[in-house]
Amino acid sequence: MIVFPNAKINLGLNIINKRPDGYHELETCFYPVPWRDTLEIVESDKTTFNVSGIEIPDDGDNIVLKSYRLLKTTYNLPPVNIHLHKVIPIGAGLGGGSADAAFTLTILNELFSLGLDDNMLIKYAVTLGADCAFFIKNKPLLATGIGEQLIEVNISLEGMFILLVYPDIHISTKEVFDRIQPNKPITSVSQILTGKEISEWKAILVNDFEKSLFGKYPILQKLKAHLYDSGAIYSSMSGSGSCMYGVFEEDPKLNFPVEYKTWFGRL
Repeated sequence: MIVFPNAKINLGLNIINKRPDGYHELETCFYPVPWRDTLEIVESDKTTFNVSGIEIPDDGDNIVLKSYRLLKTTYNLPPVNIHLHKVIPIGAGLGGGSADAAFTLTILNELFSLGLDDNMLIKYAVTLGADCAFFIKNKPLLATGIGEQLIEVNISLEGMFILLVYPDIHISTKEVFDRIQPNKPITSVSQILTGKEISEWKAILVNDFEKSLFGKYPILQKLKAHLYDSGAIYSSMSGSGSCMYGVFEEDPKLNFPVEYKTWFGRL
C-alpha cells in the first residue's frame, strides 16, 4: 500500500508559557499543504526500512519504525517492508517526520484491518510527537496545549497560491525552544483567523520563533521581505523554521538559488 504524507504550515504560532514538565504551551493553526513524501508498506517475511530521496539520520530508530513498533505492542502485526521516499525537507518546520509517522499508523490500520477510529489513532500519534496528531485528521485545525489539543477552525486558503522556500538551514526544535521567551498575546491566533481578513494578517498574525531566529539567520528575514516585496498577501516562517512561505493571489514566478528547496502550488 502506498500513501503520500504531506507537509503542513503554521498560521500564527504563539508560545504562551513553559510548563513545570519542561514542555511549552502554544497556540497555532496547522494547515495542510501538498508538498509530499511517498511511503510504501507491504507485508514481508522480515521487517525492513529503506529510504530514498533526502538523506535522513540512520540511527536505527526512525519515527516510521517507532510507529510500527508502537502498534505492534498492542496488535499482532506481521513483519513489513517499509520504503520512504523523502521529499519534505528535514528541520524545516513543515512536520514531515510527524506526517510520516501519522501516515504509518493509518496505513497499518487499514492494511491489517485493526479497526482504529481517528480518536484512537490520535492517542497513539500523540505519543510519537505533539504535532503527529494533526496529520490523522489532516485538515485546518487550531492546536493548543503542546500541540496535541485540536479543534476545527473555519479558515480556508482555497484558491490561493502558496510558495514554500527552504534555504537549506536545519533548525532543531530544541534550539528554538531554548531561545524562546514565552508571552501570552493580546489577540489569540483563533481570534485573528476567524475575525480578520488575510490582508490584515501581516501586522498581527505572528510566529514567535521569528524574533530570535531572524537574528541568528538573517537570510530568513530577507526571504520574508522578498516574499512580501514580490506580492505576498501574507508571509511567515512555518513552525520552528527554517521554511518560509508566502501566500499569493497570483503566481509570482519567483526564482531562488539552486541549493534552496521550493514548492509552489495552488491550494
